[in-house]
Amino acid sequence: MKKQASDGVVIVKKYANRRLYNTETSSYITLDHLAGMIRAGRDFKVVDAKTDEDITHNVLTQIIMEEESRGETMLPVNFLRQLISMYGDSMQAMVPGYLEASMDSFRRNQEQFKSAVEGAFANTPFADMAKRNLAMFEAATQGFKPGAAAPAPTPAAPAASKDAEMAALKAELAALKDKIEKLGE
Repeated sequence: MKKQASDGVVIVKKYANRRLYNTETSSYITLDHLAGMIRAGRDFKVVDAKTDEDITHNVLTQIIMEEESRGETMLPVNFLRQLISMYGDSMQAMVPGYLEASMDSFRRNQEQFKSAVEGAFANTPFADMAKRNLAMFEAATQGFKPGAAAPAPTPAAPAASKDAEMAALKAELAALKDKIEKLGE
């Protein structure tokens, strides 16, 4: 029986044996599948199969724990310590909203940076190099983009002398610095 919340949210049931059941596809799935759904921009709600209690928060936290344990660490130890110290603090209620706003701001700034870099190198000899650098930047920030697929491999750089490549990188860095300064004004 296919089941989806009225707002397009996929319902996933978690059974006592810790198995997850996607009611949309009528199949059992793993935490990796849920992480893939997030990266694909799919919204879901995880409910306890027996009580119908919403346990999405717990499952999302479990996904983060799994990602962190695989060596995909994104949360610095100092940040985790500060976060833990906020539990029970009088400011605890404000932390979730602050973190969410900070992440939204980070994502907006990421898009502005990408646009600025693309504009800075349009119709210049450094355009290909900028595209390769942007592809690397995209790959590094892939975890923050729920709807993004894995980046395509970048083409190999043409053979060039080290001096020419260094000069190109210095020019690119100077142009990026100018763009960033203009964005900050």
